[in-house]
Amino acid sequence: MPGGLFLHLGRRSMTIKPASRKAIEYACINFHYAKTVPGIVQVAHAIFEEDIWCGVVLYGPGASAKMGQSLNLKQGQFLELVRVALNGKQNATSQVLGASLRQLNKTAPGVQAVVSYADKGQDHVGTIYQATNWTLVEDIESSGWEYFYQGVWRHSRKAHTWKTDFRTLPKRKKAGKYKYVYIFNKRLKKNFTALPYPKR
Repeated sequence: MPGGLFLHLGRRSMTIKPASRKAIEYACINFHYAKTVPGIVQVAHAIFEEDIWCGVVLYGPGASAKMGQSLNLKQGQFLELVRVALNGKQNATSQVLGASLRQLNKTAPGVQAVVSYADKGQDHVGTIYQATNWTLVEDIESSGWEYFYQGVWRHSRKAHTWKTDFRTLPKRKKAGKYKYVYIFNKRLKKNFTALPYPKR
C-alpha cells in the first residue's frame, strides 16, 4: 500500500500510514496521560485496524546528544519513541508497537536503535517494551521535581511555558524512569548489559 504498511493480525488487519499534524495533536491530547504534544516529531505513524483509526506512534530525534553518546551512535542513527497515543480500539498495544518498529526499520534503515522510557511516577514498568523484546539498560533515579498543573504531574523544566507561578503548585520528587533500547543493529548489543525486567 503506497505510503503505508498493511498487515494481517489473525482476523484483523492493521494499516500504518504517515500521521497528519491534526491527528498527532488530537491523539496526544486525548489519548495519552501526559496531555502534551512532543516538541519535535521526526516520524509519525497513524494506526488503523479494520479501517478504524486507533491513534499514533511517534518518534523524535532524542532529548539530547548524550542519548546518542550512551549508545555510541551519532545523531540520525537513533530515535526516541516519544509517544504511543492510542484510543483503546486496537487489538493489542504491543502488536501496534511491534508493527510500527518494523515499518520504521523499513522506511528509515539508517536508524540503528530506538530509545524509550517507562515513567515510574505513573507506575509504569515498560510492559509493552518487555512484550516487544526491548533491552532494559538503565534504572534512572529521580531527575528533579514535578508540579501538579492542569490535572497532570509535569516536570519543572517546562514551567516557563505555564501561565501560572509554578512555585505555588503542589510538588513531589520525580520518581525516575526505566530506560529501554530497541536494537535494529544486533552488533550494538555488546555495548549494553541487559538488566532484568522490573515487575509491577
